[in-house]
Amino acid sequence: MGSNSMMIKLTRNVFTIALLGTSSLVSAQTINLSYNGAPDADKNAVHLFASNLKSIVEKESKGDLEITLYPNSMLGEEQERMEQVINTPSLNIASFGGVSPLVPEIFASSIPFMLKDYKQAHKFFDHGEYWKQLKETFFEKTGAHMLGVVEEGGFLAFTNNSREIKKPSDFEGLRFRAMDKSQVALYESFGASGTPIPWTEVYMALKTGVADGQMNPPMYIIMGSLNEVQKYLTLANIQYSDQFLIGNDALLQSLSKEEKTILMDAIVKAGDINRQAVEEQVQSRIDYLAENGMQVYQPTQAELDEFQKIAQPSYVSWLKEEGVEQKWIDMALKDAGNL
Repeated sequence: MGSNSMMIKLTRNVFTIALLGTSSLVSAQTINLSYNGAPDADKNAVHLFASNLKSIVEKESKGDLEITLYPNSMLGEEQERMEQVINTPSLNIASFGGVSPLVPEIFASSIPFMLKDYKQAHKFFDHGEYWKQLKETFFEKTGAHMLGVVEEGGFLAFTNNSREIKKPSDFEGLRFRAMDKSQVALYESFGASGTPIPWTEVYMALKTGVADGQMNPPMYIIMGSLNEVQKYLTLANIQYSDQFLIGNDALLQSLSKEEKTILMDAIVKAGDINRQAVEEQVQSRIDYLAENGMQVYQPTQAELDEFQKIAQPSYVSWLKEEGVEQKWIDMALKDAGNL
C-alpha cells in the first residue's frame, strides 16, 4: 500500500486513520447501562437517573465516554443482568432481587421502619459505616463495584384489592406479591402470604387474583398502572425505596484517572437530581392515585408503632436465618439511629 493511500482500520470503539503516512487516533468508549422499567423519566426514577448520568458523563468527557441505555430489562431479568455486569465491561442498576443472591447482607439496609425519612436515609447511605463495609464486601464476593444508591420513588406503601389495611391484623389471610424473599418474610410476620413475582408480571397477577396486593412507592404504582387493579393504598413508609448502580471492575480499570473521576462525579450529581425530583413529586403522585380511584389511608403513629413492633424483630430473625451475621444488623441499626 503506497504512501498516498488511505487505510481505515476499525477496532472495538476505536477508529485508526492513516493518511499520507500520518496517523491520528480518535476514540470514544461506549458503556452499556441496563435497568428495569420504562424509558419515561416522569414515571420511572431509575430511567431519570440513567438518562441524567448519560447526559452528564457525555458532556463532561466531551464525547470520549458514551453511555448506551437499555431500559425495560432489555438485556435480561435481574440475575441475567447481574451476571453480565460481573463478567463484561458494563453498568447495571439492580434491585434487591439482583444483589441479594450474591450478597444477602444487603437486606440489613431494608429492615422495616428503620429509616423514617429522606434525611435519615441519605445520611445512612452517604456516611454510614454499614454501607462502607457493604461495598467492600460486595467487591470481595463479586469482583464488581457498588457505585451508587439510586432513589427510585420514595418509601414503600402497601396496596391491596380486598380491604383497607390500618393495622397488622388486617393482613390476615391475604396473598401478596413479593419482590424477593425478604418481602415474603415481612408479609408472613403480619399473617399474610407472599409469593415472588417478577415486576413484568405484577399487573396481571393482581388483575387475575393470583395476588391480592403488593408494596411499592407511589411512583411504581403509577408506572405499573396498578391503581387500575388495586383499590386500597396504605402509606406505611415501610422501607426506603432504592436500587443499586453496579460497575464492572474491568470497565473501571479501562478508564483513565480523569474519565473515572468524571464517571464517579456524574453518579453523585445524577443521584442528587433523583433525590430532589422524587421527593418533590411524592405528594402529587399520592394525589394522582387518590384522584384515580384509590382509597388512601395514612396510619397514625400508634398504628405505625404496632407495625414496627411486629415487623422489625421478625425481619431480624429472618436475616439471621439467611446467614446474615449480627454485626451487619447492628451496624445498620446503629447508622440509622435505632440502637
